[in-house]
Amino acid sequence: MLPQLQLANNTEITTPSLASFCSFFSISPAVMRAFIYCICVGFSTLSLADEVSDENLPAGKPILNRVIDAAQKNAGRDYVVNDHGLADELKNIDYETYRQIRFNPEKALWAGENDYEVQFFHPGFLYQQPVSVVTIASDNSENLVPFESDNFIYEKNAEPLAGLTDEKSGYAGFRLHYPIKNQKYKDEFAVFLGASYFRLVGKNQVYGISARGLAIDTAMPEGEEFPHFTKFWLIEPQEGQPIKIYARLESPSVAGAYSFEIMPGTDTTMKVKSWIFAREDVDKLGVAPFTSMFLYGENSQIRRDDYRPEVHDSDGIQMLNSKGELIWRPLTNPTKLQITSLSDIAPKGFGMLQRDTDFSNYLDAEANYHLRPSLWVTPKAGFNEGKLEIVEIPTDSEVHDNIVAYWVPVEPFLAGQSRYFEYELKTVEKKPMRYGVATVERTRQGISTLPGFETTEERNVRRFVVDFKVPKGMNLKPDDVNLILDATNASVDQARVYEVDGGKSLRVTFLVIPEGEAVVDMRMFLNHNETQMSEIWSYVYEPIQQ
Repeated sequence: MLPQLQLANNTEITTPSLASFCSFFSISPAVMRAFIYCICVGFSTLSLADEVSDENLPAGKPILNRVIDAAQKNAGRDYVVNDHGLADELKNIDYETYRQIRFNPEKALWAGENDYEVQFFHPGFLYQQPVSVVTIASDNSENLVPFESDNFIYEKNAEPLAGLTDEKSGYAGFRLHYPIKNQKYKDEFAVFLGASYFRLVGKNQVYGISARGLAIDTAMPEGEEFPHFTKFWLIEPQEGQPIKIYARLESPSVAGAYSFEIMPGTDTTMKVKSWIFAREDVDKLGVAPFTSMFLYGENSQIRRDDYRPEVHDSDGIQMLNSKGELIWRPLTNPTKLQITSLSDIAPKGFGMLQRDTDFSNYLDAEANYHLRPSLWVTPKAGFNEGKLEIVEIPTDSEVHDNIVAYWVPVEPFLAGQSRYFEYELKTVEKKPMRYGVATVERTRQGISTLPGFETTEERNVRRFVVDFKVPKGMNLKPDDVNLILDATNASVDQARVYEVDGGKSLRVTFLVIPEGEAVVDMRMFLNHNETQMSEIWSYVYEPIQQ
């Protein structure tokens, strides 16, 4: 009998049905599980939410304070959609036509004047709520960047669209350039485009995972609300210094102000501060959200007829909880909408990672999935008691982002209230931190019988193989560890630990025997003398319907 795993984080699992992707989700919980812990210092206390106050308002930044003040005042008014008078011809164009409108890089903001350059996107197609862009000079003067058709190149089917805009039309968004690799070329390292979405890349990366300013009511029955950035202030940066950006955010439920400080490099770093004001009650507030894609990977039970071994922008969620425990949850592409969560009080960090970074994992010379960045959040303020929620949506195509993750505070966010959040967002090329413990190198599963033997068991009885990479200098042997393994809605059998790859990794294998059709939640780690020697492997297995 294996010892039972006792975790310091809460875990919830929900497996609702997907009624309609277009009308969004209809949720009926199938499994719910929770482990609760609290930090005791004299008396048990719960951390309260960080409200907007004098303590977190920026000192000596009059423009940013005006942006915050305007957001607070706007939260007391009705939400108004502003399309800047965008012509219907631009709203109704298709993807191919939109691609035929290109910004002329010679017209970039600050071209020839600064290491940084800004290029803009044309409004239209999916981007029907344009944004205003203002520059802030060294003397704090503000200057609107007018929309100019002459700054764009209209090709083929897009030629008749030139002249349908004026200086007040606004832009769909913008991208930032900086000479990361050498002084001869300015690399694109950040883009703000659509709703509150933005992307970051480091020196040796290509775009993949997206971040957002805020997520509201994701995977809720009534449908998701998508806040929009409506206005940006670009502060002209000094050479070699980070670029600072302010932004206004609007939605039917909230109004907000953001400060972004971005430093491009091998790992591009963004410091985020946000002041959020509620117009209406918010059922689910998603902070520091990620959006990514997982079609199939090494852990997938259902394989596709594809020459590529894996196809995904990200392959797992990692969390460093308040107790210093590392949790690794591989992503899946479920057959129905799946919502899971990891609960904690004051997490030290979390992120969505692309842990497989070798070309041989993908063999895709065009998409270059091995170069897709990971994103890591280091909380600074506002991340008190709550949960990291992971939403996995079924998809049959790699063009659809089907993975969403975000932090959900436990305290409700009601009309008239405010919240302050501060965190650092960083692209990761390899690992977000030095671990000091064995980490999950790969997760695989297959039929329960050995090759050459007849399969007599149900197809849902699966053999899992999990390899833990042992860090250099750690002399960890199979005889030295206790395997701590736990599963809900299933039993486990034939568990063993042995060395592979010349002792560089420890392999754990075991059988999972589901008790029915309910989702199986598993947790596992390696222990030695009551000391945790590995990160916690956390996995959700969905039995195939018989």
